[in-house]
Amino acid sequence: MNPNTNLLLNWLKILKLKSDKFFLMDLDKKSKIKGYIYDGIVIFVGVFLSFFVEDLRIQNLNDHRKNQYLKDLRLTLDDDVDQINQLKEVLNKSVSYINQIQDDIDQNHSLMNDTITISKLIDIEVGISFFSKDGIYNQLIATDAFELIKSTELKNILLEMYNHLKERNIATSNEIDQFNIGFRRTILENFRVRFNYDLLDGEFYGNRSLKVFEFNKSYYESNDFYGILSQAKLYSNMYQRQLKDLYDIYIEAIQLVNKELKISS
Repeated sequence: MNPNTNLLLNWLKILKLKSDKFFLMDLDKKSKIKGYIYDGIVIFVGVFLSFFVEDLRIQNLNDHRKNQYLKDLRLTLDDDVDQINQLKEVLNKSVSYINQIQDDIDQNHSLMNDTITISKLIDIEVGISFFSKDGIYNQLIATDAFELIKSTELKNILLEMYNHLKERNIATSNEIDQFNIGFRRTILENFRVRFNYDLLDGEFYGNRSLKVFEFNKSYYESNDFYGILSQAKLYSNMYQRQLKDLYDIYIEAIQLVNKELKISS
């Protein structure tokens, strides 16, 4: 219970005791007491209103602070959803390329020429990871703003997203990254691939383009390489499924944030 409410209740109890004694007094004393009671009521109402106004002011400040955090959180959730969609597109393209290359191997390398084959090989991206923007969430947790959220469902889903699902994503990403290192090395070593780089273009390592390669047909048609492609497809499909789970829970979180903001505003 609010401390201010406790104080007011105690005051009311004292007034009750005083009123019981009042009826036992004579007329002169009663008239004096009436004046005291009137003054007491005026003071009581004034104090009560000041407590009420102060509580209302604090509540409005807390709601405003929490809502600002939630608005910022909604923006970061939107950004994370965009990132998930981009990763899904990259993985979809990679799976498509793997299928085309395996079909070509099954047809004795008759479906694509060497250059197209190598170009598709080097464009296969398996080791891509989702990195959530959790700065706003960390601020919510570090302050009391998280506890100001009215929706228990929203609080539970945020805890799930930024704890269990984040740890699961990191574990899966680390496993796929280790495979991707070997996968990349296999392509570069067995097909002697060299790139040209435009360091001013692209997001991370610059924009690369194929410069020269030596097509190793015997390795290309080997069971070892075919199996590596199948493993790459397996990891791509597995991570796509995980991204779908992340996408679904992020969309649900955005809906709950919107609902909370509507309730609180």
